[in-house]
Amino acid sequence: MKRLIIANLIMVMAISIKAQENQTKYQDKTRNIDTTIKTLYAVISGEKGEERDWDLMRYIYHPDAKLVPTGTNPEGKVGARYITPQYYVENSGPWLMENGFFEEEIHRETQVFGNIAHVFSTYQCFKSKTDKEPFMRGINSIQLFNEGGRWRVINIFWAQETEENPIPEAYLPKN
Repeated sequence: MKRLIIANLIMVMAISIKAQENQTKYQDKTRNIDTTIKTLYAVISGEKGEERDWDLMRYIYHPDAKLVPTGTNPEGKVGARYITPQYYVENSGPWLMENGFFEEEIHRETQVFGNIAHVFSTYQCFKSKTDKEPFMRGINSIQLFNEGGRWRVINIFWAQETEENPIPEAYLPKN
């Protein structure tokens, strides 16, 4: 029993030390809304075979955060899935590594009230940084929470652009 308590104590201490290391390592990446959004896009982006920093991804999301992709299934029914950042890492991470993926923001609308923010962020995606044309575009609806020294993603809810649902001009870059 004594060994079990000691083992648990060591594990808790190791987790605490890792959290403190990440706080120091990543604090500038979530200091304001702009750096948090840039980090959100950068953390999943990389060339084929390039490792992603999943500790950073976990750091920017609130522990109870949800990622909510929406779309139409093959039967034509519109729906949404609710997943955790960890589920995303485990299920999308391998695809990102095998295929290469770069998501970049091309327009942003931000509203802030106290310690909460809503960002409507238009994105486009490429399989490599050298690609000229995106293979996908859409809009991320991102909710953030300011914890008093950093912003964390509470939820990200998104929809891809389709022929039936093009991105409105108001959410595209102004030339």
